[in-house]
Amino acid sequence: MKTQKQRMLAGELYTVDAELQADQRVAQSWMDRYNSSGLDERPMLLAQGLGAVGENVAIRAPFYVDYGYNIRLGDGVFMNFGCVILDVAEVTIGAATAIGPGVQILTADHPRDPVQRRTGQESGQPIHIGANVWIGGGAIILPGVTIGDDAVIGAGAVVTRDVAAGVTVVGNPARPVRPKG
Repeated sequence: MKTQKQRMLAGELYTVDAELQADQRVAQSWMDRYNSSGLDERPMLLAQGLGAVGENVAIRAPFYVDYGYNIRLGDGVFMNFGCVILDVAEVTIGAATAIGPGVQILTADHPRDPVQRRTGQESGQPIHIGANVWIGGGAIILPGVTIGDDAVIGAGAVVTRDVAAGVTVVGNPARPVRPKG
């Protein structure tokens, strides 16, 4: 029988139990330290709180996570103020990706059936963001999305489906921008 944490990590329906609550408390303590730290302390804190962190990663505080251990960042990732990553599933962000302020990366999902939703169960789907992606301020990336290398996500876009490499998307729901000419 799987634990609730094992179910969460497998993308199955799960309930937040004592083990996951303990993990959330650890993440909250880490966020408190990170968000009140000076610039010199942040690289060490990132390495302690996240699953994997490349070289020269910069995340401006405040920064919020569910667990932290499901987040993997490539070299040179930059995240501006107020970003949120709900990492009940894996989140990978490729090298040299720049993320604007207030971006939400949300792996967490809930049942659509209202009776099932009342049980408090949830699930998650991984999000993969390629290298050299630019995500504009206030964008929202929804569960299960993959964004290809060199893509651009417009400010305020709500990304509900995969974005191919090199494509620019804008709007709600996000749709590709047609090249002029």
